[in-house]
Amino acid sequence: IECYRKDPTDLVITDIVMPDKEGIETITELIDEFPDVKIIVVSGGGGIGPDDYLESALMFGAKRAFTKPFRLAKLLAR
Repeated sequence: IECYRKDPTDLVITDIVMPDKEGIETITELIDEFPDVKIIVVSGGGGIGPDDYLESALMFGAKRAFTKPFRLAKLLAR
């Protein structure tokens, strides 16, 4: 989030399961501060699988969601 504040980009790609701040929290904070931010979320799901995480991320404002592993061509096509 701090990097985006300093140098906004066209797109943010974030994971869901992260050690310091969860992806859902990252998504909501970015959208609260920057409503037009475009976010793609990725997840391998940790121990429970990615589907619930990715569905939640889309409900919280991510534009696209991918299950890891994914192909770069699929990401670029979106």
